[in-house]
Order: sequence, then structure tokens, then C-alpha cells
Amino acid sequence: TSIAEGEMGLDRDGSFIAVDWGTTNRRAWRIGPGGAVEESFGDAGGILEIPEGGFPDEIAFLRETLGDLPMLLGGMVGSNRGWRETPYVACPAERRSIAAGIVWIDARTGIVPGVAQDCRDAPDVMRGEEVQIIGALARGDLPGDALVCLPGTHAKWVRLKGGRIAGFATWMTGELFALIRDHSILAPQLASAVGPEPGPGFAAGVVASGAGDALGQLFRIRAAHMLDAPMTDPAGYASGLLIGAEVRAGMALMRGEAPYLIGRSDLTARYAAAIAQVLGQTQDHCRMVDGDTAFRAGIGALLKELP
Repeated sequence: TSIAEGEMGLDRDGSFIAVDWGTTNRRAWRIGPGGAVEESFGDAGGILEIPEGGFPDEIAFLRETLGDLPMLLGGMVGSNRGWRETPYVACPAERRSIAAGIVWIDARTGIVPGVAQDCRDAPDVMRGEEVQIIGALARGDLPGDALVCLPGTHAKWVRLKGGRIAGFATWMTGELFALIRDHSILAPQLASAVGPEPGPGFAAGVVASGAGDALGQLFRIRAAHMLDAPMTDPAGYASGLLIGAEVRAGMALMRGEAPYLIGRSDLTARYAAAIAQVLGQTQDHCRMVDGDTAFRAGIGALLKELP
């Protein structure tokens, strides 16, 4: 659904609601004049938790909670498992083309499209990360030509050229770690939580990833336990092994420079530690951008593209 000029009814003071709606979680913010966060909301109500036909009631709830304002939604809410499937915008993609692809549920509620790399040898898709990239560019946190890594369940490595998403690749690192931790033979050894800061176990995993055999190195966790010589931080080791393997592959594919990092502070810190270790640099060398801040700025930037 498209809207005619002037129909969206944006508030005169520029206030709006930004919603990052993922598979398992959702976060929403009321943004006031000048981009200030006036109120926020978050819960585990991801798209998989919404019953069939339940999205309109959820939108009504968000407006009751945050205010009756124009609302843009990004993330998996626009997937084939979400509220309404929103067609991807093809690479190279930038703010204007993504804004033009917004699907409007009504005059004041829209879903942001994702971005697709329609390439036979390397097909790929993203939903939500494009909003963060747009926001980081709008804030001046990224240059127009850069390599960007967005850690998460399905981590993205993105090449920017001239302020446009020129190409990208996905690693299922976060999902694989969760599967191994919760459902593999290693689950008992990985039951302890990964610490808030990368420690010696994580660093050892990053070193082991250099062997190019992450799957083989993982079994060492089990073998050490069976031989009564358990690792002191097996969960950290597994995390470092998988993230290290991703970092090595991502930098090789994207030609080696340290990327900008956009995401949750705990995840970007772990990736920064792995990148610094692989490159032989200090962790301060990595440039990190808060993912929620970037997302809110991206929704605001997209709204500015509307007539």
C-alpha cells in the first residue's frame, strides 16, 4: 500500500514511534522533538509470540503505551512470518530507496523493507540492520565508504560504498552458539553463562579459530571434560571459537580492514576483542556504535524522506 503526499499525518513537532520488532523480542520508543527519547518499551513479544490476526491489537497496545503517534516498524515484522510481508529493496540500497519501499498498513503505520542481495553465488537478505546503518550514517557515526559488522543471532558484514549498502554476508554465529549451548552434547559444559567481559577462555577460543577447524576444536570441550581436565571457561572458549571463525572469514571476504561495529554493547565488545586479537591490535582500535541509538536515528532519517 502506498500513500499520497501529505496523507501520513506526521505530528507537526516531528514526534513518532520507532519499533524494532524481531523474532523473539521487540523494543519501541516514543521519540519527541529533536530526536529525544521520551519513553521506551521492551519485552519478549517477538513475532513468533503474536497469534494469527493479533498484530492490530499489539499496535493498539503500543500506541496506548507510548502515545497516538505515527509509527514505523523495522525488523522481522516485515518478513513472511511477521505482520505483512514487505518486499526487499535490492542492493545497492540507500535511505531514499528504502523509504520508498515502506509498506503502509494505514496512513500512520508503516513497515520498513529489508534489503536483498539477489546474487546467484551469494544470495542474502537482512531486515532491521538496514535501519541501523541508515541511522549510523545519518548521525555521522559511519563514513559513506566503510566495512560494517552487526553482531547478533545472524551477524551481518556489510560493505558501504558512497553511503549505500553495496553488498553483505551473513553468519549464523549467534544461533549456532545457542543451539550448541542448549541442545548439543556440550550443553552440560556450556551451562555456565558467558561472562560480561571477554576473558582468557574467550581469547583461547579466538586463537583456536585460527586453525580453520572450528567444528573440530569444539569437541575439545567434551574431550577435556571426559578426561577430568575440564576447561575453566568452556562457554567463553566456545564463544571465542565461533566469533573468531566468523571474524577471520568476514575480514577475508571483505578484504581485511577492521570494521565498524553496530549492536548491543556486550556483543560489540566481544567482537572488538576478537578483531583486535586477530589483527594484533588493541581493542580501542575498533569503532563501536550503539545499535538502539542507530535504529532510532534510522527511523527518524527514513521519516524525513517522506513527502
